[in-house]
Amino acid sequence: MATEEYSSVWTRPKRGRRREQPALGQEKIVAEAIKLLDTDGLEALTMRKLGAALGAVATAVYWHVANKDELIELVVDEVYAEIEVPEVSDPAEWRTAAEASARSLRAMIVRHPWFAQTLSDVGMNYLGPNLMRVSDDMLGTYLTAGFELTEADNACKTVLGYVIGIASVEAATISKLRRSGKDMAAWQAAVWPAAVRAAEPYARMRALYAAYGEADLVEGSEDSFSYGLNRILDGLEARLARN
Repeated sequence: MATEEYSSVWTRPKRGRRREQPALGQEKIVAEAIKLLDTDGLEALTMRKLGAALGAVATAVYWHVANKDELIELVVDEVYAEIEVPEVSDPAEWRTAAEASARSLRAMIVRHPWFAQTLSDVGMNYLGPNLMRVSDDMLGTYLTAGFELTEADNACKTVLGYVIGIASVEAATISKLRRSGKDMAAWQAAVWPAAVRAAEPYARMRALYAAYGEADLVEGSEDSFSYGLNRILDGLEARLARN
């Protein structure tokens, strides 16, 4: 039985250049799509809107990108290029490199809140060169630490799962704030009193909210992210010590 090839922008043959529209190329299309996504979100992006932003008809965009799914593959791979993974050769430096790449991934997701939504649609099944390079570099961090190949992959996935989970919640909050037109401080001022009232019948939650008081949510998110990341890296470090 013949195996059906995975359908992707990275697997289909490239089309030749179109002479009548030399100014419209794939790089320009992807850059404009990212601008629209950052401003309006994933649901608002259409090929027609993208064509209008580029000063071209949608059919001209389709010459370079077969459909919206292919466009999403391209923009996702483009933002992956923003992730910085320090090169490390000394096993003693693996944790610093792992933390730096985790923070870089989180920062990318927060800059592009729509990115988190793409993961629920197609998971991590991207074949793009930037994703492959970042994945290879991250894997190298855990190999340098001393994990064997498959455990290095599992260690990397554990950290990525934590970062993506936390950053996805942050991205959803950012998207909601943009739709409401409020900043974090205004949203906190409006929501916090209601949250305190809701927690009143529950002793432990009431104590927790009282402990936080009116702490800055942005600073609190940073502290919470750092705590979780460090506990995961602590566990991986302990695992290495037992090997």
